[in-house]
Amino acid sequence: MKSLKEANRILSEFEKIANTNQTKKFDHQTGYKVGVDLGTSSIVLVVLDSQNQPIFGAYEFADVIRDGLVVNYQKSVEIVTRLKEQAEKVLGFTLTAASGAIPPGTIGNNKRVVANVIESAGMVADQLVDEPTAAAKLLKIETGAVIDVGGGTTGISVFEKGQPIHVVDEPTGGTHMTLVLAGYFSESYADAEARKRDASKEKENFAIVRPTVQRMAEITRQALVNYQTEPLVVVGGAAYFQEFEAEFSKYLQQTVYKPVFPQFVTPIGIAMSSQVIISQEA
Repeated sequence: MKSLKEANRILSEFEKIANTNQTKKFDHQTGYKVGVDLGTSSIVLVVLDSQNQPIFGAYEFADVIRDGLVVNYQKSVEIVTRLKEQAEKVLGFTLTAASGAIPPGTIGNNKRVVANVIESAGMVADQLVDEPTAAAKLLKIETGAVIDVGGGTTGISVFEKGQPIHVVDEPTGGTHMTLVLAGYFSESYADAEARKRDASKEKENFAIVRPTVQRMAEITRQALVNYQTEPLVVVGGAAYFQEFEAEFSKYLQQTVYKPVFPQFVTPIGIAMSSQVIISQEA
């Protein structure tokens, strides 16, 4: 998959500066883009230059989203505001607008609430894109499928000519992995979540959550029954396990690709979807 190399480069550049309070040198007068991703397990703020290169990144782990819906509005606003202020301190200018993303099929007030969070944090809500389309933008997928394994759901979006033509979103995600670990070790959800994030325990953890991963793969198989397409690319924070894409490939009997730092694919794609903003500040 040729476009994965460039996506991996951008993801690696972003990971180097995320949560470091550092920025890459750029001419602010050429403009910038901002993306805010309200994820199930974390909220991510991305700032790109006008050429879609990362210049700032920050995130906080948070339990404010459930199945794509904001369940703690005030805390969401507080976190986005905090990340915005952090970015402004590092970059030296005010962020005036940002784009956000919503799960596929989100309508009505549930769709508007993402824009409300951005606006309550002191920015104009620019674009609202669906999450798979944002991911496909970074991955440069015109034809193929994006498998977004989030905290609460596994979402599959099939693309043709750059447009989603079939979308499925089913409840099985990283939260379910954590619940399996909590049950297996007879510990609290918080302790199981910490265990899941412990890289030194990854091999043991994956062996325990493998049936959950296979359930995600089965959701994907069913979604693609009438759509024989490639490439298949898996993204999302819950896909970080090293064996994840191999398990999917084996189950689907088709090569499944995974970019480095899959948790940052959608946030960066959101920012790439934004309009370029020209800063008036020195």
